[in-house]
Amino acid sequence: MTKKDKKTELLAPAGNFEKLEIAIHYGADAVYLAGRDFSLRNFSGNFTPDELEKAVRLAHANGVRVYVACNIYSRNYEQKAIADYLEVLGDLCPDAVIIADPGIFMTAREIIPEMPLHLSTQANTTNYKTVLFWEKLGVSRINAARELSLEEIREIAEHSSAEIEAFVHGALCISYSGRCLLSSFMAKRDSNRGMCCHPCRFKYAVVEEKRPGEYLPLAEDDRGTYIFNSRDLCMIEHIPEMIEAGISSFKIEGRMKGINYVASAVKVYREAIDAYYANSETFTVRKEWIEELARINYRGYCTGFYFGDTDELTPNYTESRYVSTGYLFVGKVLGKAGPKSVRLEVRNKIFKGDIIEVVRKQGPVQRDKIYDIADEDGQSLPFAQPNSNVIVTLDTECSVNDLLRQAQGPSLESVIIRKQ
Repeated sequence: MTKKDKKTELLAPAGNFEKLEIAIHYGADAVYLAGRDFSLRNFSGNFTPDELEKAVRLAHANGVRVYVACNIYSRNYEQKAIADYLEVLGDLCPDAVIIADPGIFMTAREIIPEMPLHLSTQANTTNYKTVLFWEKLGVSRINAARELSLEEIREIAEHSSAEIEAFVHGALCISYSGRCLLSSFMAKRDSNRGMCCHPCRFKYAVVEEKRPGEYLPLAEDDRGTYIFNSRDLCMIEHIPEMIEAGISSFKIEGRMKGINYVASAVKVYREAIDAYYANSETFTVRKEWIEELARINYRGYCTGFYFGDTDELTPNYTESRYVSTGYLFVGKVLGKAGPKSVRLEVRNKIFKGDIIEVVRKQGPVQRDKIYDIADEDGQSLPFAQPNSNVIVTLDTECSVNDLLRQAQGPSLESVIIRKQ
């Protein structure tokens, strides 16, 4: 079986246990997550050793693979702690450990020799010779450097037997393989050790030498400019090209994103991958996929370096923060409460009579209405506050972990998600 014959994996972020549950619910084939130390997302919640054990058990019970990130570039004083951590991971039996540091790789080969090892994008793998080098040392998968074109990835896949993983959706870093020092200089928070303060999202201006205190914008915009700010990656319109390039795993960025982001991104790419393999000859990009990805906050979408289009690489000069799409995440379904009612964990205030949407695991998003809200005793309520659990009456058949949201702003037709 060649790489192209094996169905491409959908790899989802799991920054904490709830995000893991959502990724599983909406159809991820695999998840990547981390312990409290030694990964590049120290502020995503992450997992204690006990939680890691439960995460692996839950994922495996649902047929989902687990890859644990240990991809910092370590310091001398951490070597014993890392070795101890790798021993713990060996006992937990995840499906792979993600590594960038050659020293950690060497230690892992000694302590957990049977564990599959994946090479992080932090390792900046940009050519097939480097892939062959790592492959000979025992790496089973390479996360390709983000600055590679799709054609370069295709050539790497043709020259090696290692699996090739590539990002398909999510935030891009201005240092595309992630090796950035801005955060270290500006906030003493090392981005290569999981503490990035995201200075590429800051607003900047220039000061002329003889005009101290006079801040000049760098673009024709009275708000200034965001000289480092990249748009978000979105490859939903190019699933066939990515699969046919020999990419084994589509990785969604976002361990620090919310569960509404994880739900929508996983749901859309799950449906797209399945549609391609069901009939590649008739595969078309569905309007509802584009619309769904427009309903989660983003910084404008692009195709990154994949097609060598310089316009796609132009920084987003208009906005450093996420574009608000006017959709508010209001709750998560905890279970059934009756023929047409569910128990809902409320995240944002809801009122009886509100028009909402139900994001189900499969099929189109369902527009619905909250016909009633009640407490656990059945007492009817006019509204429900965040962080409360209530019973809501709907028309839609819901499952545990389905999400509810509410339109708050402009219509979808006013949202532009990509450059035409």
